[in-house]
Amino acid sequence: MGNWNRPATTVVLTGICIALASVSAAVQAGAPIDVGAFIRKDAFTDIKLSPDGKYLAATVQQEDRTALVVLDRQEIRITGSMSLGRHNHVADFWWVNAERVLFSVAQKFGALDSPQMTGELFAMSADGTNKENLLGYRVEGAGPGTRIQQKKVEAVAGYLVDTLPEDDRNVIVMVRPFGDLTYTRAEKMDVYTGRRVLLARSPVPEAEFVSDGAGTVRFAYGITSENVNRLYYRAGEHQEWDLINDERMSQRIEVPVGFSADQKTAYLRVEQAQGSDAMVALDVASGKRTEVLRNPNVDPADILRSHDGKGVPMGAVFFDGKPTFSLLDKEQADGRLLRSLQQAFPGEFVEITSMTRDGTLALVEVSSDVNPGDFYVFDVPAKKMNYLLSRREWVDPEQLAPMAPVQLKARDGLVLHGYLTVPKGSSGKGLPLIIHPHGGPYGVRDVWGFNSEVQLLASAGYAVLQVNYRGSGGYGRNFQQVGARQWGGTMQDDLTDATRWAIKEGIADPGKICIYGASYGAYAALMGAAKEAGLYRCAAGNVGVYDLPMMQQQDASDSRNLGLWSRDWVGEPSTLAAVSPVNMSNRIKVPVFLAAGGEDEVAPVEHTEIMERKLKAAGVPVEAVYYRTEGHGYYKEENQRDYYTKLLAFFSRHLGGATAK
Repeated sequence: MGNWNRPATTVVLTGICIALASVSAAVQAGAPIDVGAFIRKDAFTDIKLSPDGKYLAATVQQEDRTALVVLDRQEIRITGSMSLGRHNHVADFWWVNAERVLFSVAQKFGALDSPQMTGELFAMSADGTNKENLLGYRVEGAGPGTRIQQKKVEAVAGYLVDTLPEDDRNVIVMVRPFGDLTYTRAEKMDVYTGRRVLLARSPVPEAEFVSDGAGTVRFAYGITSENVNRLYYRAGEHQEWDLINDERMSQRIEVPVGFSADQKTAYLRVEQAQGSDAMVALDVASGKRTEVLRNPNVDPADILRSHDGKGVPMGAVFFDGKPTFSLLDKEQADGRLLRSLQQAFPGEFVEITSMTRDGTLALVEVSSDVNPGDFYVFDVPAKKMNYLLSRREWVDPEQLAPMAPVQLKARDGLVLHGYLTVPKGSSGKGLPLIIHPHGGPYGVRDVWGFNSEVQLLASAGYAVLQVNYRGSGGYGRNFQQVGARQWGGTMQDDLTDATRWAIKEGIADPGKICIYGASYGAYAALMGAAKEAGLYRCAAGNVGVYDLPMMQQQDASDSRNLGLWSRDWVGEPSTLAAVSPVNMSNRIKVPVFLAAGGEDEVAPVEHTEIMERKLKAAGVPVEAVYYRTEGHGYYKEENQRDYYTKLLAFFSRHLGGATAK
C-alpha cells in the first residue's frame, strides 16, 4: 500500500449537485482570501457501509439541518433519503441489517450550538421506503378505528444500546420518561414497527445500560439525587442488580464500555480524583479490577471496537498532541488491520468506520490537520485500496498550514497543552498572532485535526494559538474541576500566560496580538482585553456571553438542574457582576468586534447589544454585526461570508493581514 490521489468526483446528494472540482485554498499572506473555499459545507459528514457492502449510508449537511442519504456503492447513486426539517440533525446512524438503517436526532439552533439529543429514533429502508418514527415524543399512534397499536405514544426519550447483530429485526434501546431524575428502562424494539418489550428496569435514576455480546443487559449506571454516580451489575437476564461502585465511597466514576468476546471480562472507563482516565478490565466473576490502558497526560478520546458486529473493546484513541491509538491485544485481527493502514498513511489519522459482516470490505477514513477527510474502500483479502469520496474535494492539503502541538506552564505551575498553527511558508517567528480560546468552557477541548476557521486565519497571515486552559476536558477530572468558578480568574490567567509564552518564544510580534473566540471564547476575549491592558491590540467576540448574572438567571429558568450546575461551576450570583465584561467596559482600551445571532438561545443577543452599548458609552471603538434570523452560530452561507469578510477586515486594520475577496 502507498499513497493514493483523490480523483475529481461529482456526487448528487438529496437532489443537490455538489461539484467536487479541486480548488486550491492557498492564499499568500496579504493577498485577498477566498472565504467561500473555507465556509463551503462538507459534501457529507459521516459514511458507513451496509453489512453486505451493497449500500453506503451518509449524513449530509444542508443549510440548517442534516439529512440521511443511502447510496448504491457501485453506482454512487442515491436510493433513499430522509430529512426532518429546520434545526433537526441526524446525530448518528446504524445499519441494523443489510437494508435497514436506524438513526438518532439532535437539535441545534445555530452552527456553533451543542447538539441536544431529542431522544428520537427513526428508521428507513435502503430504497427510501418504510420510513418510521419509532420512538420519542413525536411518535403517533395508528389512529382511531384499530386496536393494533404497535408503537407506544408516550412522553419519553429513547437511545440505542445494542444493534443485536444476530437479530435483523430488533435492537435494544434505553427508554427515559420525561422529568427530572427519572428511572429508565431497557427494552427490545422492532425496527420496522416500533413495538417494544421490557427487558430491565434501572436501579438508579438517569441510568444508561450496557449489554454483552449475547444481547443481555448486564450494566446500569446513573446518578442519585445527591449527584453521586453509581454502577450496577447483574450476572444475567432476570438476575438482581448488584451495586459495584459508588462514587462517594470509591472517589472514582466507572463507566462500562463493553465485554470481551468470551463475556468473562468487562471493560470500564475509570475517571479518578487525580490524573487521566484509565481503561480497566473487570473480572466479572471475582470482581478484580486491572488497569489495562492509560496515557499519563490525556483521557481516552474514543474506544476502539471490533467490527465483527459485537463491538468488543480492542483499544483506545488518545489525543496527546497528535492522535495515537493503543491496543489491548496487538494480535487481534481488526487491530492488525488498523496498524497496517496507519503505516500506509504516515502523518495522518486512520479510522475504520465500518466493515461488512463477512469482514471482506472495510470503509477507511483518513484525515489530518490539513485534510478534512478522505474515504477509501479496502478489500481485505486482496489488500487493495480504492478511493471513494472526500469531505471537501476542493481543499488542497498541500497549501494549508500544519497544526503543531505545544506545551507550556501556567504561572502556578499547571501544565497546559494546546496547538499552534502558523501561516504556510512562514518562518514561524515575529508573526501577528490570534489567541483563540474555545467555547464551552467545561469538558470541551481543542484537538489536532482540520479546523476551517483556523485555516482561514492562517491563510490570512496570522499565527493561531489554541490553548486548552484549565476546565477543558480530556486531561483528567482534576484538570477540569480546577476551572470551576474561575470565569475571569485562573482560566483567564491561563490564556494570558499562553500569550506571554508566545511572545517569549519569539512566535508573536508583541505589538500585533488579538484575542478572539465564540461563546465562552467571546467572554474570554473581552475579559482578556479588560484585564490585560497593553497585551492585546484588539478583541473580537462572536455569539458571546458578557453578563454572567443574566446568564445564570437564564440557566435557572431553563431548568433546576442547570441552575444548580451554574452555581457550582460558574459561581455564586453575588460574585458574577465583578467578572462580567459588561461591567468592565471602561477598562477596555482597544478596538472591539462583536457579532451575534438574533435567535440565539444559548447566548441571547441581548448580551451583545448591552456589551455594544457599554463600549460605546466608554468611548471604545466597537463594530457590531447582527444576523437576526440566525442562532448560536450562522447556518446561511451568505451570513457566514459576510461575517468572515467583516472579521478579516477588522483584523487587517489592526494586525495587517489579508482581507476577503
